Amino acid sequence: MIQKTSGKQLISRLNKMINIEIDDGSGFCFGVTTAIKKAEEELSKGRTLYCLGDIVHNSMEVERLADKGLITINHKDLERLHDVKVLLRAHGEPPETYSIAKRNNIEIIDATCPVVLQLQRRIKKQFENSNSDSNSQIVIFGKNGHAEVLGLVGQTNEKAIIIEHFDEVRKLDFSKDIYLYSQTTMSLDEFHRITDYIHGHLADNARFESYDTICRQVANRMPNIASFAAKHDLLLFVAGKKSSNGKVLFRKCSQINNMSHHIEKAEDIRMEWFKNVKTVGICGATSTPKWLMEKCRDYIIEKIEKRQDD
Repeated sequence: MIQKTSGKQLISRLNKMINIEIDDGSGFCFGVTTAIKKAEEELSKGRTLYCLGDIVHNSMEVERLADKGLITINHKDLERLHDVKVLLRAHGEPPETYSIAKRNNIEIIDATCPVVLQLQRRIKKQFENSNSDSNSQIVIFGKNGHAEVLGLVGQTNEKAIIIEHFDEVRKLDFSKDIYLYSQTTMSLDEFHRITDYIHGHLADNARFESYDTICRQVANRMPNIASFAAKHDLLLFVAGKKSSNGKVLFRKCSQINNMSHHIEKAEDIRMEWFKNVKTVGICGATSTPKWLMEKCRDYIIEKIEKRQDD
């Protein structure tokens, strides 16, 4: 028998009580929520809508919106399209994307996250101010090839230096000025390690300015999710494999709770994981929809009820 204690927790019996809790702090961030809302509003009008890249790094949500009519395209597709509507997702785009859209009479529905948009403008201004100065380096702490990073590097005519991990900071020229920015979803702790290292190795005549551009809505999830992971026997972290934020958060969960499992969908759950487990926590990344975490919870309950009936 399954008893609901609240909308957030469910208690089941599998030879003992199992408490299943969905993390309140997990789920879409503001930028992703806005992008999906804009897509759904346009699709509800029955119009054809294209999205440049996956609207969110979660295959289940991408499939849900595809069923509603959203057509995902890449940059090569964009160059061939004319007289259509294209949604730009929260990650943002480089200036070239807007140039192509204007040339091809494409109407842009811009869902770039306001935090990312502000970061793009800051980097562009810095580049314009130091473009003629060969003694300066604009450095972006971020994932190579990530959509947001491509948009940021595009503000510098591809001249920015990307460092993906702390170990890569050594490739910088410490005799030159350094202006450091960060992808919005990177680790705050690692960003601080990088800034400390640069401070300790910079030449006396060189200038260093660092801009903590990590989104606090994302960064604050790190301590919260660590606390959530610590209070459960078993942790199910629901996120797409492409999610940069998901990788960072799951790494933290694994450090806190060695019974953490990274899953993309309910069908990835294995019931043997639940042996001798009393509490289960379900959480996710900024790209994980609440409905998917709820589906994982319901999947567990369904499996438990089936075992009881057998």
